[in-house]
Amino acid sequence: MTDHGIFNGLHGAYPRALYRAMGYRDEDFSKPLIGIVNSWSEVNPGHFHLRQLAEWVKQGVREAGGTPAEFNTVAPCDGIAQGKGMHYILPLRDVIAASIELMVGANRFDGLVMLCNCDKIVPGMLMAAARLNLPTLFVTGGPMASGRIGDREIMTSDVKEGMGKLKAGKITEAEFFEIESNACPGAGACNFMGTANTMTCVTETLGLSLPHCATLPATHPDRKTLCIESGRQIVNLVHQGLTAREMFTRQSLENAIRVVLALGGSTNATLHLPAIAQAAGFELDLDVFDQLSRTTPLIGKFRPASPYTVIDLHKAGGIPAVLNILSPLLQLDLPTVAGGSIRDRAALTVSKRSEVLHPLAEPLSSEGGLAILHGNLAPDGAVVKQSGVVPGMLRHTGPAQVFECEEDLEDALQVQAIQPGDVLVIRNEGPRGGPGMRELSIPAAMLTGMGLNESVAVLTDGRFSGATRGPCIGHIAPEAYIGGPIALVQEGDLIEIDIPSRRLELLVPEEELTRRRADWKPRPPVVTGGFLDLYRSIVSQANRGAILEPANTE
Repeated sequence: MTDHGIFNGLHGAYPRALYRAMGYRDEDFSKPLIGIVNSWSEVNPGHFHLRQLAEWVKQGVREAGGTPAEFNTVAPCDGIAQGKGMHYILPLRDVIAASIELMVGANRFDGLVMLCNCDKIVPGMLMAAARLNLPTLFVTGGPMASGRIGDREIMTSDVKEGMGKLKAGKITEAEFFEIESNACPGAGACNFMGTANTMTCVTETLGLSLPHCATLPATHPDRKTLCIESGRQIVNLVHQGLTAREMFTRQSLENAIRVVLALGGSTNATLHLPAIAQAAGFELDLDVFDQLSRTTPLIGKFRPASPYTVIDLHKAGGIPAVLNILSPLLQLDLPTVAGGSIRDRAALTVSKRSEVLHPLAEPLSSEGGLAILHGNLAPDGAVVKQSGVVPGMLRHTGPAQVFECEEDLEDALQVQAIQPGDVLVIRNEGPRGGPGMRELSIPAAMLTGMGLNESVAVLTDGRFSGATRGPCIGHIAPEAYIGGPIALVQEGDLIEIDIPSRRLELLVPEEELTRRRADWKPRPPVVTGGFLDLYRSIVSQANRGAILEPANTE
């Protein structure tokens, strides 16, 4: 009766009957069934516009002879979840991946279009795509326009830093309210090089979205054309049989790492790319980031580390221009969903603004934006965005101030109890101990607003945002909850940070650490019950991507 699997023959009668209840017709059942995976949400501005984008994608699917069928997954906003809500955010990455995997497995689509835009949703969908290995195309939603106060451009990172400025008496309540009221003028991902835009750039670099999709502004008129063309192209991919894992290879992920490093991307990429690799069936070691960073020059810096936004990156030529500059370092003969290769994509455009995207011969730095540190305080590694650290803090030794959680640090900031030179140690915020590996971007931004980011270091087994400035070292592994060395730090201990040498050392004799370890007991998690108890029991350490490992015996 039909050519298509789920609708075929006698067993297809039940699906056909149920689809007819939703308005589908007989002719729809002989066409490729395309799942439109939408993360539209009214609790996340980065996704608020995706409902319209989905309609355009479905238009393109129909024009190309496919049958679109849309379903949704959850889409949290990291900014809204700051503080207590952040316990739930990283676990949602794996829930998103699982929800899509299970939904697609049950419905047996021929191909998928993933609509997404923000911090945990893009990597969650990439993980699902790697597991499912169907013809898959991504439509990422693009960056939000910048707000303005007079002739000054502002965005969400200014709100966080403004909190510190207000606390330090550098701005008035009225000035802070003006920042708050104007920072987010409409839909789209926060317009700095945080995790959201880092991961959309990764997606385009992997060849999984059409050219310029990552950086095209969220509400730009060209979004309609891009979405319609994406809908048409997924049907072509189904006919070609080009599946997602052809874009999820070690070579393509190493290309993606180099782009992250070259643009000063988010430290959270060191969580998500290993998790995506694991979903695709291979391991991606944390130290690969450091090896590639040593040979990948920094060619761009973006807010808050420079005046430039992700929209400036788009105007400079976007990811095709980045690939063009980096092409001597990249593996170019890899496929893309557009039909050509990464080499073809790199040839699309050259950089149009050399002050935004520097040539390889004149980089901002000879090394990439991230560095992986090791030492007796982080035997399994720690991560720092070195492109956001001033030269004077690349090497620093100072006394520890120890905080058992994020709230303890925020209390200290409220009374301005932090001194220049201090090394702030925030522990029990790892994948298990938090649980959920909270992002400490607000206290880090408050330190910047208070003018301390060039004299104070922050260490944690939690994580930071791509918008963080200063020597903020996160992902310390093993975490405190399982007895990692960060659990043994005491007030006043000297800590040595040497980013150029990739060292992070607790300057305490080993015999004293052995004595402390004998007396150590884990701090009970603050949040317990429900899914987070399950998550805590099976989540890996940060150096393995905080992936779920049911057989975990650590």
